[in-house]
Amino acid sequence: MKVVIVGGVAGGATAAARIRRLDEQAEIIVFERSGYVSYANCGLPYYIGDVITDQEELTLQTPGSFFLRFRVTMKVRHEVIALHPEEKTVSVKNLETGEVFEESYDKLLLSPGAKPTQPRIPGTGIGKLFTLRTVEDTFRIKEYIRRNHPRSAVLSGGGFIGLELAENLKNLGMEVTIVQRPKQLMNPFDPDMASFIHGAMRRHGVRLALGQTVEGFEEKEGGVDVLLKEGEPLHADMVVLAIGVTPDTQLAKDAGLELGIKGSIIVNDRMETSVPDIYAVGDAVQVKHFVTGQEALISLAGPANKQGRIAADNICGGDSRYQGALGSSVIQVFDMTAAATGINEKTAVKAGLKVDKVILSPMSHAGYYPGGKVMTMKVVFEKESGRLLGAQIVGYDGVDKRIDVLATAIHAGMKAAGLKELDLAYAPPYSSAKDPVNMAGFMIDNISRGILKQFHAEDVGSLPRDGSVILLDVRTEGEYGRGHAEGFVNIPVDELRERVGELENGKTVYVMCQSGLRSYIGARILAGYGYDVYNFSGGYRFYDGVMNDRCLIESATACGM
Repeated sequence: MKVVIVGGVAGGATAAARIRRLDEQAEIIVFERSGYVSYANCGLPYYIGDVITDQEELTLQTPGSFFLRFRVTMKVRHEVIALHPEEKTVSVKNLETGEVFEESYDKLLLSPGAKPTQPRIPGTGIGKLFTLRTVEDTFRIKEYIRRNHPRSAVLSGGGFIGLELAENLKNLGMEVTIVQRPKQLMNPFDPDMASFIHGAMRRHGVRLALGQTVEGFEEKEGGVDVLLKEGEPLHADMVVLAIGVTPDTQLAKDAGLELGIKGSIIVNDRMETSVPDIYAVGDAVQVKHFVTGQEALISLAGPANKQGRIAADNICGGDSRYQGALGSSVIQVFDMTAAATGINEKTAVKAGLKVDKVILSPMSHAGYYPGGKVMTMKVVFEKESGRLLGAQIVGYDGVDKRIDVLATAIHAGMKAAGLKELDLAYAPPYSSAKDPVNMAGFMIDNISRGILKQFHAEDVGSLPRDGSVILLDVRTEGEYGRGHAEGFVNIPVDELRERVGELENGKTVYVMCQSGLRSYIGARILAGYGYDVYNFSGGYRFYDGVMNDRCLIESATACGM
């Protein structure tokens, strides 16, 4: 059997190695148009920022090492320029010599990846404007910085690459601005959770120009002006486009393969395309989202590697199936960590699901053990079925651990309330006896049993201020004095039983505290006295962060912050 693979990196290289492990006699050829067949794509921003200092560390495998270990022929700087399914051949161009030749195959695997999205606006060909996708892109940016010592940069786009590059350029001493059309960074997060990411970026000096449409670029005064639809241009010494990626599928289109979202390659759960003996994996393919079952594009290394393995199994006569992607992700934002899995609230609502959520702010480990830090968790679930849909966490220590537990729970089909049953590892330096994941389960269980009723940040502004309901803040007087939501009166929770007579009978009570814990205790006290009580989800810390960020985003003068 002869297998030709178009593209290396995650999906293609993984498939090549797996095929060899399953079939020692197979002839395997990989064509990669760049100079690197297997490299750490996710590490590229950190090489630019000198976190990774040796460029050799970016290269996971070389053609030589791959051949030595697996006897796979890796041809770099070779671009496949046409597919011929009827003849079962591909046309290949040697980019160093210009030679074009035909290569036959029994099975063909496409792993072309995605290319940086290029907006159709003036000035995209300017020399001081870069994209970051390949090792070669990284070296170009690195060399420009070394030679020109730029003092400022504008990054167009606030996704993974934009944020990681912003941190690394800032750590090199540059003034960094992120500009993008959406009013929030990081689309996998809901706006309320993204507000914590905004806060971290601003605290470290990164300016955010959110809700701004880029209309073009102009060379000016030795740098680049980023032209905005509304507002003054942003000037910088260099600009990086990081507005997303587009499936690189012209080959597939020309060969008549069935295409889907944004021109992505349609595959079944065996990673087979619409043409016999042609498989496809990675950023170029359309997959099903594990939670919604809807078609999706998920450009992440984890799914690409799994798809490569599945395609290899099936090429070698097996029957492996891809169950869909959760889109689990984690990102470092200076000293903070943000992670997400499944779908967020806005996506769930858009999909027509009736959802609820819990927001909590537990400590990363036992409160009595030094060094614990607060994290904020948002867990989204389906109201009627209790199905766990997704989660987002921002914090410092232990964020990745909890998001992985929640991703596993979603994949296993657990009910949200079932999180309370998980038997998770505990020692004071690492967790609490009631792990944050368990705490989310306890809260959801209370909601499902009618013990807990909630109100949320988006509800606060519409609460009556005419005395028809009671708005109660149960923090200490000192906390209340440092800031509180409009219209909320203060009775500390430890005084509530003695002062319950100050609250008028028959009125609904909305209770708030710093994190949601004391207000829950207060709500249970008041329920015991016959009050109809709602607890504020997330606490004042969450509310204050969300409200401040919303004001900043919506303020015309704050868009350049």
